[in-house]
Amino acid sequence: MSATSYSRGHALFYDGQNWRYSDNGKLLQDEIRRCIRCGKYPTPEGHDACIGIVKNAQSVCCGHGVSEAIAI
Repeated sequence: MSATSYSRGHALFYDGQNWRYSDNGKLLQDEIRRCIRCGKYPTPEGHDACIGIVKNAQSVCCGHGVSEAIAI
C-alpha cells in the first residue's frame, strides 16, 4: 500500500522518501504546477491564488477540482 495525495488537484504518490507527481514521477518540490480548477499558480507566499489570504484562518483550500473547498 502506498500513500497518495493531491497538490493543486494533481495526483501525487509517496515513494518512501519524497512526494512525486503520479503522471510523470517528478518530485513535488521540483515542479510548481497551476491549480487544475482555476488555472492559477500559487502566490509567492504559497497560498491558493484564487483564494489569497484569509484573515484568522489556519488552513484554506479551494479544493482544486478534487474536493469541496475548506476553511479552518
